[in-house]
Amino acid sequence: MTQFLDPQFLIQTVGLIGIFAIVFAESGLFFGFFLPGDSLLFTAGLFASQGYFNIYLLVVGCVVMAIAGDSVGYTFGRRVGPALFSREDSVLFHRKHVDRARAFYAKYGVKTIVLARFVPIVRTFAPIVAGVGQMEYRQFLTYNVIGGVLWAGSMTLLGFFVGSLVPDAEKYLHFIIIGIIALSFVPVILEWLKARKGSDLSEL
Repeated sequence: MTQFLDPQFLIQTVGLIGIFAIVFAESGLFFGFFLPGDSLLFTAGLFASQGYFNIYLLVVGCVVMAIAGDSVGYTFGRRVGPALFSREDSVLFHRKHVDRARAFYAKYGVKTIVLARFVPIVRTFAPIVAGVGQMEYRQFLTYNVIGGVLWAGSMTLLGFFVGSLVPDAEKYLHFIIIGIIALSFVPVILEWLKARKGSDLSEL
């Protein structure tokens, strides 16, 4: 089962169309939270540097699928509404993930749609929570596009440039992926430090 979460295995198995489908599912379908988003995009970019994919097609396709996935998640949340939060846990659904995304959204507001792109699990449920919260769609779409371009574009291009500059980069792929996962929490930490600093100043 774990091999299906391995980015390299997935890419070699499902190809370019499969990558697009995974990005779409992980971006806004609640059962896609377990899929490897950041590492998949990075690995796909690295493979593109070796001629497996056209980097331009890869970047554009992933950006479009990321934006489309978030839009579907938003629509799902807007239609399902509060019923989502009373849903019982199942194999493909865990309420704690929705609660985590809701807390993230409550803390960072509309910026969540951009920031959450770089946070595993939260990125899947953030657009759903935005829909539940009845965020104005035009506002949501603006942040959705910005987040989709920054996330899908940066991850794939980073993989492409690493693959182009580092000989036999695929040999170090697992170590690189661990680093990417660690870096995915940097935006949250920076925002937390910023919010804490503001709170400390307000107490003076």
